[in-house]
Amino acid sequence: MFFDDRETRSADQRQAEWAQRLPRQIAYAKQHAPAYAALPMAVDLRDLATLPVTRKSDLIAAQASAPPFGGFTARPLADVPRVFASPGPINEPQGAGADPWRYARALHATGLRRGMLLHNCFAYHFTPAGMMLEEGARALGCPVFPAGPGNTESQARAAAHLKPACYSGTPDFLKSILEAGDALGLDLSSLKLGHVTGGAFLPALRGFYADRGLTVRQSYGTADLGLIAYESEAGEGLICDEDVLVEIVRPGTGDPVPEGEVGEVLVTSFCATYPLIRFATGDLSAVLPGPSPCGRTNTRIKGWMGRADQAAKVRGMFVRPEQVFEVLRLHPGLGRARLVIGLDETRDTMLLRVETPVRDAALAQSLAASLQSVTRLRGHIELLEPGALPNDGKVIDDTRPA
Repeated sequence: MFFDDRETRSADQRQAEWAQRLPRQIAYAKQHAPAYAALPMAVDLRDLATLPVTRKSDLIAAQASAPPFGGFTARPLADVPRVFASPGPINEPQGAGADPWRYARALHATGLRRGMLLHNCFAYHFTPAGMMLEEGARALGCPVFPAGPGNTESQARAAAHLKPACYSGTPDFLKSILEAGDALGLDLSSLKLGHVTGGAFLPALRGFYADRGLTVRQSYGTADLGLIAYESEAGEGLICDEDVLVEIVRPGTGDPVPEGEVGEVLVTSFCATYPLIRFATGDLSAVLPGPSPCGRTNTRIKGWMGRADQAAKVRGMFVRPEQVFEVLRLHPGLGRARLVIGLDETRDTMLLRVETPVRDAALAQSLAASLQSVTRLRGHIELLEPGALPNDGKVIDDTRPA
């Protein structure tokens, strides 16, 4: 049932492993990846939240000045099997060894087993998605048909001929293949499993697959980090991979949020080739309480809940979530905040809505002054009772017409 016994170990056992692995990985990154040379000499698990956040913008700038990887890799280029280029542009190295993106665990949770043929519809060019799933399947002892995306009718004909047991690709493309097979009168009944990522797996689509007798499960990963979390038979959230350390922080900051609160996903990778430390995915999620009913005991997250990089241009100036939190830092004791961007005829407007137990004119005036100081833009203030704002991770709400 389980990929290995690490999935079912106790929280104390997992915490003890992190307490040993994290200091070693930080020291390794500091010594071998020039971009992390300034990290503190000694870091333990309690210090993780004090380390700087690595953002995609950092990678883009560093790689532009020192291609291909900007000093974030810990192995020489000669030891990198493949180099990929994702939009940004951001270059990603493939790690060494079998299953470097660790997707075997997620595919195993989907039901893929040795000898089953995987029909892989992720792209094999430029970005690593195709190789990520292929390497995971090969680690399970599964052959792979490298179908790639597109050519729906050809995909259906190939599946009818090759009889794959499992599909991998975006959530909606499998539906297109199945419908094309129906229209062509093809037998696609060999497909019993699907592993999807890279898009929204909506309830209606889940229902479509369930009605056809398919087991389709999703995962969450990135080209930089590989697998982050995956779905099990319980279908209650996504279980974090055993080889990444996941934090949920306030968008635009590195400050951890309480369990259940929506925030940005940060990931520390233990990859020897690409040891990203506190890497900001730009995605929103939240930690679910307790372990999964399936028996796996690692932290669960809700899955993808939107984007954290909510920058908006107001009167020609960019306003970012980190600026909103800078305003809050100047006024301790406040709760959540949301900057609402609107339009008054032809003029952009800003309204900072803040949860606070103290609601008086003096605080509103002080907040307005801080908002103008930090953003260099004038805005209005609305003071709300604690808990008034929704727990959705949104910091900047741009309500202007598209």
